[in-house]
Amino acid sequence: MARTRLTPEREGELYAAVLDLLREVGYDALTMDAVAARTRSSKATLYRQWGSKPELVVKALRHNKPVSLVEIDTGSLRGDFHAVLSLTDDCQMEKDSALMRGLSHAVHENPDLHQALRELLIEPEITGLDLLLRRAVDRGEVRPDNPALAYVPHMLIGAFAARQLVEDRSVDQAFLTDYVDSVVLPALGA
Repeated sequence: MARTRLTPEREGELYAAVLDLLREVGYDALTMDAVAARTRSSKATLYRQWGSKPELVVKALRHNKPVSLVEIDTGSLRGDFHAVLSLTDDCQMEKDSALMRGLSHAVHENPDLHQALRELLIEPEITGLDLLLRRAVDRGEVRPDNPALAYVPHMLIGAFAARQLVEDRSVDQAFLTDYVDSVVLPALGA
C-alpha cells in the first residue's frame, strides 16, 4: 500500500510528540495509541506510515539529529570535537540524556529497536566520528597505531552514561568539553 506523504511540518510534529512521550513514559510504555492521541492522528495512519513502533521511534530520533559529523572539518581534532559539541545546547543535551536513559533498557528487550538504532543512528555517528579521527591521523595529530582510536565512541557514550550515575547530573556542554580535553584528546595523544 502506498504511503501518503506527510508534510515536513506534520512529520516534524509527529516526531516531536514521539520524543516527548519517550522522555515522559519511556519506550515500553510508549504506545501507538498514545502517539495517535497526542498527535490527533489515527493508529492506522501511523502503522501505514512507519510500520512499527521501533521504526517510528528511530526515525523520530534521527529526525531530531539532522546535523552530520561528516560536515565538520575545522582543521584540528580539538576544533572538530568542540564544533561537534557546539551544535547542541545544554537544554537539548538534557533532553538527549533523558532519551538515552529511556532507551537504554528498551534496547536489551527489543531486538528490532536495537537493530534500527544501530543502523539509523549509531552506525552513521560512528562513521562520522571515524572520518574525524581519520583526518586527524592524516594530519599527523594522532598516530595511526594508537589503540585508543578504537575506543573513542565508547569514551563518548560512557561520558553520557557515567555522569548521571556518578554525579546524578545530566551532561552539559561544559562537562563534555572538559571531558574531551581531559580524557579523549590525551588518550589519543592529540
